[in-house]
Amino acid sequence: MAVNVGQKAPAFAGKAVVGGAFKDIKLEDYKGKWVVLWFYPLAFTPV
Repeated sequence: MAVNVGQKAPAFAGKAVVGGAFKDIKLEDYKGKWVVLWFYPLAFTPV
């Protein structure tokens, strides 16, 4: 699925590394805030 500039991102949930620890996050947790989505695999993990 591709999202274009100016298009709303679909709702999603997943795990993220925040401050060196895994955390469950959802896009709706950031409602009303500016969000930059940046996908980067955890270092030294197979992709």
